[in-house]
Amino acid sequence: MRTLTTATTLAVLFGSAVLTATPATADTTASLPVKQAADIVVDGVHQRVFVSDPSNGKIVVTDYAGTVVRQLTDLPGVVGLELSADSGTLYAAVRDADAIVAFDTVTGTETARYAVGENPLSVALAGGKLWFGYGTAGDGNIGSVDFSGEQPVVTLAQEDVLWYFAPMLDAAPGSSTLIAGATAQSPVSLASYDVSSGTLTRTVYTTGTGSSLGDLQVTPDGKDVVVASGSPYHHQVFRTSDLTADGSYASAAYPNAVAIAPDGAVAAGISGAYEPDVYVYRPGGTTFVREYDFPDTDPRVTGADELADSGLAWAPDGSRLFAVTSNYSGVYSLRVLEAPTTPTTSITVDAPATATRAKQLTVKGKISSRVALPAGIKLTATRTDVESPSGKALTPVTVKADGTYSFVDTPPAGGKVTYTLKYAGDTDHTSGTGSDTVEVSRATTTLTLNNNGKVYAYGADVNFTARLGTTYKNRKVEIWADPFGSDKPNTLVKSGTVNSSGNLSVVLDLKRDTKVTAKFLGDARYAPKTVTSTVGAEVKVSTSVSGHYKTSYTWGHTYYYFKKTKNPLFTNTMTAYPGRKQRLQFQIYYNGTWYDNGSKYFTLSSAGVSKVELTGEHETGWRTRVRSSYVNSSSGDTVNSTTHGAWKYFTFTS
Repeated sequence: MRTLTTATTLAVLFGSAVLTATPATADTTASLPVKQAADIVVDGVHQRVFVSDPSNGKIVVTDYAGTVVRQLTDLPGVVGLELSADSGTLYAAVRDADAIVAFDTVTGTETARYAVGENPLSVALAGGKLWFGYGTAGDGNIGSVDFSGEQPVVTLAQEDVLWYFAPMLDAAPGSSTLIAGATAQSPVSLASYDVSSGTLTRTVYTTGTGSSLGDLQVTPDGKDVVVASGSPYHHQVFRTSDLTADGSYASAAYPNAVAIAPDGAVAAGISGAYEPDVYVYRPGGTTFVREYDFPDTDPRVTGADELADSGLAWAPDGSRLFAVTSNYSGVYSLRVLEAPTTPTTSITVDAPATATRAKQLTVKGKISSRVALPAGIKLTATRTDVESPSGKALTPVTVKADGTYSFVDTPPAGGKVTYTLKYAGDTDHTSGTGSDTVEVSRATTTLTLNNNGKVYAYGADVNFTARLGTTYKNRKVEIWADPFGSDKPNTLVKSGTVNSSGNLSVVLDLKRDTKVTAKFLGDARYAPKTVTSTVGAEVKVSTSVSGHYKTSYTWGHTYYYFKKTKNPLFTNTMTAYPGRKQRLQFQIYYNGTWYDNGSKYFTLSSAGVSKVELTGEHETGWRTRVRSSYVNSSSGDTVNSTTHGAWKYFTFTS
């Protein structure tokens, strides 16, 4: 559905100069504001990319970076696109308007509209005319627009009833041979026409060339046509002269797109979620030098983005290949593939999984590419470790004739050591990088932290001391405090160099149970070390008594005296925490021993207060006591250690 223009064929004359550039740069991806993609063409003169969207009835225009610069709208069902020889005019087959519409490629202004037969599908320049495939089901045909006179002349029905649907057309730049292919049918039919006389003269017609035609394109020299159809699972090549087979391009299941650069490089695309999507061949090549496997941009499904039918187009200078893709949710993207004929370079690196510090080890691997690499190339080698976090350059490594290499090194530092090998690339290969990591042994130091298991009063200032043993260079220790409860983060409370005794101390104000951690991060010869100390912190708890008529110090305690008709009120105050409850416990004294007389949990207010009134019949003469307690877990949380308040003693009189 595309034709390489005469203007782009000029690049063929300078192909060797243009295409022996530099290694590939990074590919880019930009979103496309389309619901569907039918065709794509590239204007190399103005560096513009045109993508037709029949669902939205528009043509999206981007620059070479994929940035949308313009949208040509009010084009219902727009499908096939074609550029004029000078790249000044874009022709579009607007299916639902039964028209061919011409646009100025610089301004985007519509310059002409030609009424043609029903449902035009494709457009192609050949023999000085613009040809188009059109027609409804059972009535496909080919027409032309002649620009040679004072006024353009549209001629319809230039073929006998042959095509069931509107055919897909293409021609080589400046050629008088037009190729047509049957769409939406199986098997695929192809026809070759001679249009040198200005009329459509069929020279050959054939069927059985696969099924479900997705795309076709004539080679720049006009000798062959490359066909992408759902089957067979490769891109077929036929001679334009007699449509006999003339080779093939290996790809994979469901070919659906093909693009041929002015110098003859071929990009063969497929519709496949689990295989590489595009296979690139150099001019005259029989094996692909590059393949692209598009990523999965839809997190809801498994399966990568797929190439759109007829979704490939080259920049005329061969520097870029443009691909239109979509994911499962129908989100479309324009992928700009840089230097597509420059094969990638892969480097494997194989280092031992473990090694001993200061002992020699061997690193080996292989460099490979789909195109033979130059003889005697050298790879840069870098060792990255704790002493050289930015990497230390090693002696360049020479690659053997079979692509393998090996070298020895003695790692001076322990821990994770990474060896990275790089090839800078050349005019025929991209740069390449490979790496592998070795865990190099280190000695073990000692690290201790005091106070583990101790419990302290609420708000106590507690000194924690970390003691570090022998190390190489690093004498720094970190001390972290992690109070219990999800609302308090683990916090670095001190970091510094230990003193001459190996100690680093910090004072913490303990208000919750806390896990304190001391960390030595290691150095080149000693491994990291971590120790923890978990300490408890009690809550503040108190109970006040009210409603009594007197107090008296007796039996070794202060007793509150209540008339038996009066209910005591106990006001309990405790360190507040969301959802916390206090346990109120009663005991009664009998025959020299205090016995439990019941307990119950009461929810604290947001301020940590719980008021409890003791009701019922109160017997006189008994010695009774009460206390409020926080019980870890049973009181509704686990952020403090179990804490019992002081006993309050009381008795009833008549």
